[in-house]
Amino acid sequence: MQIKKIGVVGCGLMGSGIAEISAKAGYDVVVVEVAEEFLKKGLSRIETSTQKAVDKGKSTAEERTAALARIKGSTKMEDLKDCQMVIEAVIEKMEEKKKVFAILEGICPAETILASNTSSLSITEIASSTKHPERVLGLHFFSPVPVMRLLEVIRTIMIRDDVVEAGVAFGAAVGKETVVCKDSPGFIVNQLYLPYSLVAIRQWERGLASMEDIDKAMMLGLNYPMGPFTLMDFVGLDIHYNACMAIYEETKDPAYLPPLVLKKMVQSGQLGRKTGKGFYDYASK
Repeated sequence: MQIKKIGVVGCGLMGSGIAEISAKAGYDVVVVEVAEEFLKKGLSRIETSTQKAVDKGKSTAEERTAALARIKGSTKMEDLKDCQMVIEAVIEKMEEKKKVFAILEGICPAETILASNTSSLSITEIASSTKHPERVLGLHFFSPVPVMRLLEVIRTIMIRDDVVEAGVAFGAAVGKETVVCKDSPGFIVNQLYLPYSLVAIRQWERGLASMEDIDKAMMLGLNYPMGPFTLMDFVGLDIHYNACMAIYEETKDPAYLPPLVLKKMVQSGQLGRKTGKGFYDYASK
């Protein structure tokens, strides 16, 4: 199948980024949100992001205009019916994702590729809830999508090889380096990164060093662009906590069980940069 039109369900931080890079790559894009206010916010984010790219000399004004013209926003799932690939990018909750895939099955032809942008949930479970699990794959983008270079392509034991190949080809078309991974909790990056971040929290609680010095040590000692506390604040502590819990609940591996302090911070709304306070205080910045 030749993929010409991409559908994206959800126009939040991830969905808007996926829509943006797809349009820049020459695809026609339909991005769907549940309400007009969320759609407008997401489309505004795309306009701002593409303008920044022009300001930085990474694209031209003409290229920006052409990309924006390829994006259609909608609040109707039916508008996805003629897309050759639809990427779900809704909230990281299994039941919500299954609801989306159930709707897509009633709208899209059997040959349409359906993908989930989940960072930690089981693609196999999502696929098994559909009538055509062989066409369901994971496409895990990283935030911010227009900047981060990696795309994890997740394959289940039910998927067709040509669907995986299409996912890899799509990743290359939108400018990403791809890695193919079997469906396992957290895939490659989160399986390795999350225990590291939780160890950093536990060692800080035990008094090994300050957050600032732990961050500095990991940046200068291992040449990481961010230390663990800065990165967790950047990603969002709620997203981080939910990803840890999703893997822990499936594997029962204590390496993924979040320390109590992380749970309390999420409960109190201290979610990192997006709320102005996480491990660090951003209110004055």
